[in-house]
Amino acid sequence: MKKYNRLSPYEREEIYQGIQKGKSYRLIARELSRNVSTICREINRNMPGGKIPEHGYRILYAQDCAKWRATRRRKGKCKLHKEPELLKLVLSKLKKRWSPEQISYFLQSKYPNDPAMQLSHESIYSYIYVNCRGNLRSELIKYLRQSRPRRRNKYSSKKHTRIPDMISIDQRPKEVEDRIIPGHWEGDLIIGKGHQSALGSLVERTTRFTLLVPLKNKDARTVRQAFARELKRLPRQLRQSMTYDQGSEMSEHRLFTKYTQVKVYFAHPHSPWERGTNENTNMLIRDFFPKGTDFNAVSRYKIKKVQELLNTRPRKVLNWEIPANAFAKILKNAN
Repeated sequence: MKKYNRLSPYEREEIYQGIQKGKSYRLIARELSRNVSTICREINRNMPGGKIPEHGYRILYAQDCAKWRATRRRKGKCKLHKEPELLKLVLSKLKKRWSPEQISYFLQSKYPNDPAMQLSHESIYSYIYVNCRGNLRSELIKYLRQSRPRRRNKYSSKKHTRIPDMISIDQRPKEVEDRIIPGHWEGDLIIGKGHQSALGSLVERTTRFTLLVPLKNKDARTVRQAFARELKRLPRQLRQSMTYDQGSEMSEHRLFTKYTQVKVYFAHPHSPWERGTNENTNMLIRDFFPKGTDFNAVSRYKIKKVQELLNTRPRKVLNWEIPANAFAKILKNAN
């Protein structure tokens, strides 16, 4: 069976022009390769005030009505509209700045035997971006970490390919997770304007000390060599491991490990919380290099100056100690 496609603004324009020229519904349907009943239904239900077709059918009105009806259909399928207690709980957690993933996990843990009180994080995002309108939508978006006016396609920003011989984060030692021993890093790329440039970021998990890595390119070889040059300057004790996402720029991780002795662990796809220290640091870096920055036009001096600024301001997570000082103490002990 051929899938039905909803009428487009272009088709509504053709319908309007056809009516103005006195064409029959059957002729309009034939020209648009549509069923005549589709044309009749479109015209009859989109005439404000019951006016005659020649004067009543308006393109913008019909388009707005179609959007409204689509919204009504989506609302009918939205679980949060059917479960007021669940909606109340989700809204209360969003206002406390909980992420949809955290809310979803909380619901599964608190109500393991009650499907009515469970919800996926994607359903929460859909409620915010699809079902809500006006001030409520704007308010809920502000509670999200990124506060984007539109939902970004989670698969569009970076393609994840199967990396040979990669070691999963599941195999990472517990000491890394607990931040007991320094020398474990998280890495990522900050992408520049038009995906044509990039800046590397490396963050030490214990001290939050940050290294910004200028890149001439973002291919695997360039990233491997640039990251290796930065880390090779450190004592061996401070080059234990690095946690990275499954971006293809780290596909030469075996050579990277051979040259630096830094073991690379790969987070699960689309799981930024597994590299939370690096993700939060990238947000701080964006204060200096906002989206749309062409990193090819940014000098190494400026990049390293931003690195210095990040490492010389107190951090609450370190009890207001400066990352540079915390890292210097470790360096002294390592030497």
